[in-house]
Amino acid sequence: MKKICLIATGGTIVSKDGGSGLEPELTPQELLSYVPELKGIAEISVRELFRLDSTNINPQHWEKMAGCIREEYGDFDGFVVIHGTDTMAYTAAALSYLVQNSRKPIILTGSQKSVYNRDTDARRNLIDAFCYAADARSHGVYIVFDGTAILGTHARKTRTHSYNAFSSINCPEAAVLQEGRIIRYFEPECAGEVRFYGNMNPRVLSVRPYPGISPEMLIRTMDCYDGLVIECFGTSGIPAYGGFDAAVRAWAQAGRAIVATTQVPHEGSDMSVYRVGKDLMDLGLLEAFDMTPEAVLAKLMWVLGNAGSRVELERMFSERVWMDTFRE
Repeated sequence: MKKICLIATGGTIVSKDGGSGLEPELTPQELLSYVPELKGIAEISVRELFRLDSTNINPQHWEKMAGCIREEYGDFDGFVVIHGTDTMAYTAAALSYLVQNSRKPIILTGSQKSVYNRDTDARRNLIDAFCYAADARSHGVYIVFDGTAILGTHARKTRTHSYNAFSSINCPEAAVLQEGRIIRYFEPECAGEVRFYGNMNPRVLSVRPYPGISPEMLIRTMDCYDGLVIECFGTSGIPAYGGFDAAVRAWAQAGRAIVATTQVPHEGSDMSVYRVGKDLMDLGLLEAFDMTPEAVLAKLMWVLGNAGSRVELERMFSERVWMDTFRE
């Protein structure tokens, strides 16, 4: 029987309503007691790192999760991370960069309703996550939720209440799970030995332009950040009025790393199509192509935390990690 490490971080799945709204209260042991079927799937050991609503998860917590996996990596066959749904896609992307080429599965799951409820998706998600983690063919970082396995770099929460909370963006679902049976659609390969990273630089600003946006925020905050993510209109549209484009140029000239992505969920960016994008290509903007905004933000934080030079930064961001882009 496979040895799986359960890493608990909180979330709805372990929450109760104490009168002021849901908040994480159940211990991991209490959680497991609600799903006795797990004893027949794997030998489970528990590490509780935090008991947080995922709204309060930040890059320091990502580093601690990756550190825990690194510390326990030699003793377990796989990992299941219990996590709240609201920021789970960010954490899945971050772990994809912090723990690369893992030949052991790192599975994130949670639920839309607490395991404490009678009518809940928690039990199925837990069983599916452990089944996937205990399968010999599983490796790398995934979210397993509502019967699907999604690459950690392509998951996005797209529903606030429904059980099928997550969608796979610009990438097929890797697998579906049906009563313990795993039907795989594709399996990314691990190239090389597992690599662990420990640093994330949270000094990244993400800006979503809107019609009428002022450059004032960019101008006033530049000294507070080392990187900027611009969620462009359409394929690459960055406003050229009101000095917004000039503010972007100022960030680039100050040596800040800038990534252009798109507000549109599907099909990705292409800075070469329209003049409103091409006019800024001389700044050395990095392009996200078909990456999710969650993956873009996590990757830029990872790159800024680990690159030793501008050349290395551009190389690290451009290299495909855990199939975070399908564009060659």
